[in-house]
Amino acid sequence: MAANNRRMSGKKGAQVGSGGQRRRGLEGKGPTPPAEVRKGHKKNRVANAKAKQVQRRPAQRGRGGKGTSEMVVGRNPVVEALREGVPAVTLYVQQFIDNDERVREALQLVAERGGVHLMEAPRPELDRMTNGLNHQGMVLQVPPYEYAHAEDLANAAYDKGEDPLIVALDGVTDPRNLGAIVRSVAAFGGHGVLVPERRAAGMTAGAWKSSAGTAARTPVARATNLTRALEAYKKAGLSIVGLAADGEHEVGELAALEGPVVIVVGSEGKGLSRLVGETCDFRVRIPMPGGAESLNAGVAAGVVLYEAARKRS
Repeated sequence: MAANNRRMSGKKGAQVGSGGQRRRGLEGKGPTPPAEVRKGHKKNRVANAKAKQVQRRPAQRGRGGKGTSEMVVGRNPVVEALREGVPAVTLYVQQFIDNDERVREALQLVAERGGVHLMEAPRPELDRMTNGLNHQGMVLQVPPYEYAHAEDLANAAYDKGEDPLIVALDGVTDPRNLGAIVRSVAAFGGHGVLVPERRAAGMTAGAWKSSAGTAARTPVARATNLTRALEAYKKAGLSIVGLAADGEHEVGELAALEGPVVIVVGSEGKGLSRLVGETCDFRVRIPMPGGAESLNAGVAAGVVLYEAARKRS
């Protein structure tokens, strides 16, 4: 009997006076975290190695690259962006949203286009995504724009057997002006637009809308240093023509527009910056009998592009 008692006392299980420790030990500790964040897991080691590799990798300089993703916020802006064919990744719609004609049109446009994810999200999540902006229950995520390389613009022209016709922007900060210039470049047979990486308009949703869809077939390149990019174009045989109100040449008289050329457009207020102006081979003016002091950057670029296309025809 004593031996039997010893065998029974050796059994595992809850004992009198355990205070529920066994029960607490069986309680769950929440969902298992993803493998990438679990210390010691193979996927965690791989993720850490990739992160260190990215940190050590030097940033590319003057080599196109991608812009940043963007959110179009509000019912009217979202519908207008979808109408104009602005690239989109996801349309976020608030749960239990009031269904008006703008919501219905946005959903219809997304369904017709295809390739755009449709996500329903609670209002607090949309507030967080938009930093508290008045999103009206609709947010459109626009993917980062993939910029071309500066040298690709000229190379694409030569591949077609044509002299390059490129527009470079110096200090133009309004995305709508950029979009309008992209549209003019497409209309007059140009080969692309070059913008500086800093303190300049980029290919945002506003620029896409102003381009009226032509941004899909007209490349935009980005340069870390605009002056160096223009000097590289000069070495490749392109003439650099800057627009200036006090230019030495009238646009209609400049023979350089007939050959490989980069037309440089400055900001409306300050015009060309000093270094860019000194880099130009020619500075041209647009005659304005009406007496206006200056033209909108997009309009000025369109005038010169028309003249270049006329001389080349």
